[in-house]
Amino acid sequence: MNVTDLATIRVALERREFFLVYLPTVSLLDGRCVGAEALIRWRRGEEIVVDACEFIPQTDQTPLSGPITYWVIDTIADEIGNWLAANEDAHISINVPPEILGRGGLEYAATKSGLRAHVRQVILEITERGIPDQLGLDALNGIASTGARVALDDTTLSGANLALLTRCHFDIVKIDRTLVAQLAPGAPRPTWLDGLSALLQSTSLQIIAEGVESAMQADTLKTAGVQMAQGHHFSTPLSADSFIRYYAATRGGS
Repeated sequence: MNVTDLATIRVALERREFFLVYLPTVSLLDGRCVGAEALIRWRRGEEIVVDACEFIPQTDQTPLSGPITYWVIDTIADEIGNWLAANEDAHISINVPPEILGRGGLEYAATKSGLRAHVRQVILEITERGIPDQLGLDALNGIASTGARVALDDTTLSGANLALLTRCHFDIVKIDRTLVAQLAPGAPRPTWLDGLSALLQSTSLQIIAEGVESAMQADTLKTAGVQMAQGHHFSTPLSADSFIRYYAATRGGS
């Protein structure tokens, strides 16, 4: 069966073939875990696990984008809702397709699942891909009043990225892994790093670097003022139980 076939993806949702893993977000200041990004995976058969990048883009701007997002919200509430209640300083990030913003389903799903009670711990991640229409833009700019935060995901600090930052309210910018990969021993200092430092000095934005693979990258980003990071240098994506243990371990718990 074709992974990109929407009918196959719909059946997979009905058969509960999807599951979540949690990618820890770590403070570069002290190395403590501060939350996680929920990532969807697809278990096809007994051994094949399909990453989101292989099927989620096919659901963008289709009737499936909403139901999949609402399933993610339900699953987060079920797996780590109690943990969020017990760790009010921690956050959970959810990838949200822009086309469902402003349609009411997102808030309904959060309320129905119970995740709405933890709204101040929720970060909604929006990519530049598929910029919201006016209804979505209005909803995006109004999210701050709900207590949730909004992150611009996969940011390459291009002109389009920076223009979007002026149009919409964002609390967090996530630096794309392709930029982080340029931080290598012996490589020249990339120009985007100076631009990022200027952005940090002129705004109240928080920055999360994606795809950090080495201590050198982590140290360079920390020196530049980046507050948080994700990547295999810290941890691979984890099951809910493993993530909760990882969070506790980085904070001196058991």
